[in-house]
Amino acid sequence: MTPFESVSTLKEQMSKSIIGQAKLIDTIILVLLADGNMLLEGLPGLAKTRAINALSKNLDCGLSRIQFTPDLLPSDITGTEIYLPNETEKFMFQQGPIFSNLILADEINRAPAKVQSALLEAMEERQVTVSGKTYKMEDLFMVMATQNPIEQEGTYPLPEAQMDRFLVHTIIDYPDDDAELEIMRLNKREAAPETTKEVLKTIPQQAIFNARKEISKIKVSEDMEKYMVSLISASRYPDKYDAELDKLIDFGASPRGTIALDRCSRVHAWMENRDFVTPEDIHSVIKDVLRHRIAISYKGRAEGVSTDQIIDKLIEVVAVVA
Repeated sequence: MTPFESVSTLKEQMSKSIIGQAKLIDTIILVLLADGNMLLEGLPGLAKTRAINALSKNLDCGLSRIQFTPDLLPSDITGTEIYLPNETEKFMFQQGPIFSNLILADEINRAPAKVQSALLEAMEERQVTVSGKTYKMEDLFMVMATQNPIEQEGTYPLPEAQMDRFLVHTIIDYPDDDAELEIMRLNKREAAPETTKEVLKTIPQQAIFNARKEISKIKVSEDMEKYMVSLISASRYPDKYDAELDKLIDFGASPRGTIALDRCSRVHAWMENRDFVTPEDIHSVIKDVLRHRIAISYKGRAEGVSTDQIIDKLIEVVAVVA
């Protein structure tokens, strides 16, 4: 199979067990192809854990799940050195759960800052340093961190600088009634003792690496590059574009936002089976890319304005370069 066919098969197989969350499946695959990490926000029971489990089952890779709690230590994530009294080498490094291909960091905002930073260091540097020794991560590596938008008392919200390290911030909501009905039926089929489980052929990791090579060749015209830069610039200097918008934004996206918008737009174009980026590709990914990179002003929060509404306004006031 070609890389595109392999990724399409992966998406199709995941869709069989994840009902009503097509956008979530697309975004997980997009982030994996873009070699990034994602922050996923949604209420309990919306298939966040099931989604990454489905990815690991259909892709030839490992999965580690870390439940973040207030008593978690950095070594619980990265691993630690253990003492061996009867060996020549007195200490041996025992790897933590971060040493896997896919990492589910469940409710990341429930652990203190020191633990969060241990995870984010591994995400950014793709390595862990313990007692002066550096240990490399897997070549195929992605963190999916989740947050619950309710029950925020006693949590440790991620600082903006750490949020910026996530390629995208995706928000998922309840499925519609038809999808809910199918979810209920799927659950009953899976629970039935006589159910014969379908044997799925796993997609090799190499298919992802081959897809990334093709994505690196996706054409981005100078006009599209300038359009992306203008959108980011408008988030930083909104007074140049719209007086009302200026009152709603405290600060805009960093250069990481520009890089992320370019990467995600190219992946989206590839997933649409095109070899060039269009404004529609940029519009399709911009909310996930900028949602956690724009700070709403006090006036904006008081008026109940959301980041998504601000991004819609950015798209409205920034002209597409032709």
